[in-house]
Amino acid sequence: MAGWVGLLWVLEAVDVISGHRLDTFGITPRKTGELLDIVPAAFTHFGFGHVASNSLPLLVLGFIAALRGIGRYLAVAFTIIVISGLGVWLVAPAHTNTAGASGLIFGLFGYLLIRGFVDHRALDVVVGLIVGVLYGSILWGVLPSATGVSWQGHLFGLVGGVAAAFLFRERDAISSAR
Repeated sequence: MAGWVGLLWVLEAVDVISGHRLDTFGITPRKTGELLDIVPAAFTHFGFGHVASNSLPLLVLGFIAALRGIGRYLAVAFTIIVISGLGVWLVAPAHTNTAGASGLIFGLFGYLLIRGFVDHRALDVVVGLIVGVLYGSILWGVLPSATGVSWQGHLFGLVGGVAAAFLFRERDAISSAR
């Protein structure tokens, strides 16, 4: 996760040095060509403050999610990024540009929150409850309250995390619990 977050900082440095040319990889809603920007948008930010605000939650939630294995983490992260990006593409206001890792953060939050219940694993339920207590206040971010903040990316990221918990559930854990 340190490498992932480090990459976000390097990309923002490249963005600043290039005169913010990477900002074009954000998602502009309902333009077919912008569908190609859904994944890159999760790695692009609008300034160092934007990257800084996403770094710690991504480190913590990503690390916890990755404890089940890098392959599973990458599948979960990709699912969240795609669902969050598609949601932004479909619902965000016209002529806006959305980028950043916060959709992934909200998705990891949702994934960790319910993964234990889906997998029927007591330890993961406890982890989910701790994550809920520590990061539960981010749920306000799914409401359209702040100008310039993509509640759409947050909401659909959360939906993507819940979907990922079901898509990538541990079938052995479920069948042994029955």
